[in-house]
Amino acid sequence: MKKVILRILAVIPAVFLQLIWLALLVSWLKPYAVFLNLVLTFFAFVYVLYIMSGRNESTYKTLWLLVILGLPVTGTILYLCIGNKKAARPLKKKLMESRREMADQYFYKSVEDGLRNENGRAAQTFLYVEQKTGFPMLPCETAEYYPLGEDMWKQMLKDMETASHFIFAEYFIIEDGEMWDAMAEIMERKAAMGVDVRVMYDDLGSISTYSKRNVRQLEKRGIKCIPFNPLKFVRGTINYRDHRKMLIIDGKVAFSGGINLADEYINRISKYGHWKDIGFRISGAPVQNFTQMFTEFWNAFSDSIIPPQEISLLPAIQDTKNGYLLSYYDSPIYENAVSNSVYIELLSQAVRYAWFYTPYLMLGDALLDAFIRTAERGVDVRIIMPGIPDKKLVYRMSQSYYADLLRAGVKIYEYSPRICSCEKLHCR
Repeated sequence: MKKVILRILAVIPAVFLQLIWLALLVSWLKPYAVFLNLVLTFFAFVYVLYIMSGRNESTYKTLWLLVILGLPVTGTILYLCIGNKKAARPLKKKLMESRREMADQYFYKSVEDGLRNENGRAAQTFLYVEQKTGFPMLPCETAEYYPLGEDMWKQMLKDMETASHFIFAEYFIIEDGEMWDAMAEIMERKAAMGVDVRVMYDDLGSISTYSKRNVRQLEKRGIKCIPFNPLKFVRGTINYRDHRKMLIIDGKVAFSGGINLADEYINRISKYGHWKDIGFRISGAPVQNFTQMFTEFWNAFSDSIIPPQEISLLPAIQDTKNGYLLSYYDSPIYENAVSNSVYIELLSQAVRYAWFYTPYLMLGDALLDAFIRTAERGVDVRIIMPGIPDKKLVYRMSQSYYADLLRAGVKIYEYSPRICSCEKLHCR
């Protein structure tokens, strides 16, 4: 709580200055109020037509239509300032510049032709993702699934001990405790041995758990650390957060999934019952995409650029039969909601079953219809949700979709085992 209060106090001067500016602006424009009201009402009408004709998700359109029609002047000003993803443009510019500068550092080519021979329809979907995100599909060397955070954490520590070139960590939430302390201890030892160790965390996601003081402590231990999109001022990009969770070691091994670096994720403490988040470990050529994602973000927001030669030693593509893997990130900076489209695509291709595991269920109209159509044509569609929510408002909003989905035949389960010593449930 102390860290949150300090952050709020730091932002208050910026808010105060903006309020003063708005007050002055209103006083200057008061003599022209009638004329400005007519002009802005006209623009409101124009923007309503513009929004209705666009290709955005219907829920996005509906939100802006309600704002503009309900408050024509205020709504139009808001849309002019932050509508149509305008707020994301500064972040997009940084990321695109970073990607262009590192374009020659990656040389793997997609193997979508191999998948096309096995499943032409699936190959089309993955080719779409490649074109929209810029990340190639590659043959998978190994892929391991972890049903619980504590299982993956043990392997993360083992692989970190083998690092000889670099350790890159990027997480939405970092919090001091058994999990993070054990990882930071290895990072410190490896940094002393000359390994390049870099950590990136989301400034809003870790607002109550990590701060500049923690960053300074890491830097004293030889670990480079930066926050993503720091909350220095009140601005349109405040809602653009880094929800990625990934650990990359020497460009050979990558861990990802839904597991943050805090003790509840490995069930050392219990805030919301037994915590179940899944994770996975991959090795080989597909790790390139994770290395590129991290480098792109780091070089965009840090003065300490990752040198090209450090990440140029990519593992050779193995002749493997373990399938294909395409790792990418979705983002508001993209013109299309890639993941939303992928889910719709995969649901349309499902023949026997389509199973989803998610902490939050916030479906747009197109995706909701895809779930319903898939279940109604006889596919076994299941969704697993948490039984004990960490965000009650989002949980209630997620439940608002249950009725329509259940009527269509979608099976919905809520994970809610009690805390016990049952080995089967991996409880603590």
